[in-house]
Amino acid sequence: MTPRHFLDIASLSREELRAILDEALTRKAARIDWPKAKPDEDKPLDGYALAMIFQKNSTRTRVSFEIGMHQLGGQSIVLNANDTQLGRGETVEDTARVLSRMVDCVMIRANNHQDVLDFAAASDAPVINGLTDLSHPCQIVADIMTIEEWSGDIAGKTITWLGDGNNVCTSFIHAAEKLDFKLRIATPPNYAPRGQELAVAKAAGADIEAHHDAAKAVEGADVVVTDTWVSMGDSDKDARMAALPPYAVDETMMARASKDALFLHCLPAHRGEEVTAAVIDGERSAVWDEAENRIHAQKAVLLWCLGKL
Repeated sequence: MTPRHFLDIASLSREELRAILDEALTRKAARIDWPKAKPDEDKPLDGYALAMIFQKNSTRTRVSFEIGMHQLGGQSIVLNANDTQLGRGETVEDTARVLSRMVDCVMIRANNHQDVLDFAAASDAPVINGLTDLSHPCQIVADIMTIEEWSGDIAGKTITWLGDGNNVCTSFIHAAEKLDFKLRIATPPNYAPRGQELAVAKAAGADIEAHHDAAKAVEGADVVVTDTWVSMGDSDKDARMAALPPYAVDETMMARASKDALFLHCLPAHRGEEVTAAVIDGERSAVWDEAENRIHAQKAVLLWCLGKL
């Protein structure tokens, strides 16, 4: 049977993404006030094993997948790429062929998106993109889940992205076409989102604006989202720090959004750079729910990949 990979939001149908979101929301609601390590009542992944490969450092991705797999009744194994044969020159494909005979699912947090695609092509087990230079689909499941917890159905809402048009921004572009929300993106010219991703999403009917005017993009928005200006692997820190300050989310910027607008940030955050302390620590900041929701989002993704949804 062909494995069901979770590589990008763009590869999912609208119905599949909706099923994953609904499952995440349902499973979270069933665990209110439970100890974090207590398994879910049904333990749907009892007897299943997840391998997690990390080429990049991680806090939220690692903990959410490990705890999430435990709550589902399964087990997880953490592999740092430099501690495996991958770090000694074994091909991605050979590692995939071996691991997919030993575990039921593999999550990869990789430097290059092509490595994840190559791994998935050679794997007999489902492969999950835990982050690449192109996209971060697991984060977007948690973000949309958070928006819907706070504000109801995301359809028809206006989401504004400010800053670097990075991998998280790309996954928002992918999601806009699936869930019928308006996406406004404002970035410096040299840090615009990938044109190919925009073109494909717009051709599919996505309502997306992409330009360089932060104030225009945030006007009346229901949700304002940003990310760190310098990510792991970025070698142009000085250029970024010079170009991105006009896209910082401060109180003045948030005041342009709707009065009940939410603020999201996938973390880690740098107060005083892409966001002020008053915004990220304020009453309209949903970042802590967003971070917690990575657990429930990962659980739903795992269940989808393993044919339990």
